Amino acid sequence: MTWMVYGANGYTGRLIAELAIERGERPILAGRSREKVEPIALELGLEHRAFDLSRASDHLKDVEAVVHCAGPFAHTSAAMVDACLDTGTHYLDITGEIDVFESIGLRDADAREAGIALLPGAGFDVVPTDCVAAILKNALPTATHLDLAFVVGGGASAGTARTSVEAAAVGGRIRENGELKGVRIGHRRRTARFRSGPREVGSIPWGDVSTAYRSTGIPNITTFTVVPGVLGQLQQVFAPVLQTSLVQTFAKSVAGKVKGPDERKRANTRAEVFGEAWDDQTKVECAITTPNAYSLTADSVLRAVGKIGGVAPGVHTPSSAFGADFVRELDGVVAGEVRFS
Repeated sequence: MTWMVYGANGYTGRLIAELAIERGERPILAGRSREKVEPIALELGLEHRAFDLSRASDHLKDVEAVVHCAGPFAHTSAAMVDACLDTGTHYLDITGEIDVFESIGLRDADAREAGIALLPGAGFDVVPTDCVAAILKNALPTATHLDLAFVVGGGASAGTARTSVEAAAVGGRIRENGELKGVRIGHRRRTARFRSGPREVGSIPWGDVSTAYRSTGIPNITTFTVVPGVLGQLQQVFAPVLQTSLVQTFAKSVAGKVKGPDERKRANTRAEVFGEAWDDQTKVECAITTPNAYSLTADSVLRAVGKIGGVAPGVHTPSSAFGADFVRELDGVVAGEVRFS
């Protein structure tokens, strides 16, 4: 398969390219800046292309699948999706942005007509959480509520940090009776029974309030991670300030200096996911442990590229494309048993 990594000069894009080489793959590396992409391509011995997203269709005509890694995806995904629909190129990305999942979800009919799969969220956002959601739905088909929690170690990349700056100005999101609803960050707190032990977590906006709904149809979904109790109050107070262009510009400039975890830190840190679903009578839960989130992302993206050609055309989540057990296929993932109560 001829495939491309767009945004290959970013932290995660480079990880994907390096792992591809280790596994005998030879993707085309691409991005907006030739000065940034070319040195990486020459180092890895790969073909490279430089183009703005407004000209993406001209560069995808011979490409069967593109892995889009240039975020924040709220600003970049629509143009790449349009180009993929125009050229019949399968689309994958590594977003975790709720509104991006929602907007791409509206292109299902277009994707079917073009004969391609659109798969946003092919990395840690949202492969492990989406698969846990599907595992729980399969175990309890009558579930009406779903909680998903995660903790990660190792720190963030610059791209993740910039996206988080934008999200901080918006606040929390949940799925309630099938509809997206805005709430403050940390509006709910609970104990998540991770494989390493229980942790108190608070609600945050995470991609699964969109993707898990598409995967499972469960109408009430809340996502959680470790959140200091005071953060929700601070976000509520300072959100108007965070939304100003001046503060956003400054915060993103600071975020752009963040360096992602190095190889040693990735090797020595892990992530955990816990999910619980319930109806009026029964609760079911499942917990998994994964490698570092960025290591999992590179692995899951490469496996997804290898499978995408066999996926039915349309918009997909990881579990709708590859099944609930896709996460169990990834390197270093340890999954606990599904437990009923």
